Formats: sequence, structure tokens, C-alpha cells
Amino acid sequence: MLDRLSVALATFFGIGRLPWAPGTWGSLAGLAISWFFFLDHPYRLLTAAALLFAVSVPACTRAEALMGEKDPSSVVVDEVVGMMVSMAFLPAPHGYFALIAFILFRLFDIWKPWPWKKLQYLPGGWGILVDDVGAGLYAVLFLQVGRIALSAVV
Repeated sequence: MLDRLSVALATFFGIGRLPWAPGTWGSLAGLAISWFFFLDHPYRLLTAAALLFAVSVPACTRAEALMGEKDPSSVVVDEVVGMMVSMAFLPAPHGYFALIAFILFRLFDIWKPWPWKKLQYLPGGWGILVDDVGAGLYAVLFLQVGRIALSAVV
């Protein structure tokens, strides 16, 4: 039972098993959750992301062992958490900010810039989740810097 629950959470209830680009599907799930339930409450969104992170570390560790591979592509709860982090710091609840946050998050999740790239080599669920939280933080940083730069020009 615990094994099934771990895999279900790690794949975010099967979303990670959708064909083509499972990380993008997981990111879209994180975007949808953030948008519909928490967008007007950034502290609640961060709390939800922290709780999901906390339960996902052991679940991903177990799922990785059950699946027999390091950071399986079907494990997408990390993208959900990372996208929630990206959404928690939006400057305003507008669709274009959410779209930019999504694009930036996917870019940084794929690229894995320093120092987050090294963190993916942490053992088990830690390595799976921490680099995506970093990608979310990078997305926040670039979105905020871009917004400030554009407001200075306009």
C-alpha cells in the first residue's frame, strides 16, 4: 500500500505517465493547482508547496527504488512543486505573468544552471526535488528582474 501511494504521489497521480514531455505535464499541473487554488494567497501556496515537498522526498526516494532508475522521467511531483514556487511570487495574478513563469520554469528545469545542477546528485528524493525548487527560484528571479527592467524603460 505504501509503495503504491509513493509511486502515485511521485508520478502525481499518473500525470507523469502521460505521453510526450512528462515534465511539461507536471509543470502544467503545478500551474493549474497554483492558479485555481492559491493565486490570491501566496503564503498558502508556499505552505502547500513546502508540505508537498516534505511528503514527496520520501515518496520519490521509494518510487525511485521501486522503478529501478535514478530520477525516472515519470516522476513529476518535483515539477509540480517547482512550478508552485514560481507562481508564489508572481508580481500580479495576470495570465501573462503565469505564462512567463511557466516558460522560465521549464527553461531552468531543463537547463539546470549552477548551483542547482549539482544538487540533483543528492541521494533519493532530495536530488529529484531540490533542483526543481531551484529552477522555480530562478524563474522568480528572472521574472522579477525582467519586470523591473521593463518598468524602468516604460
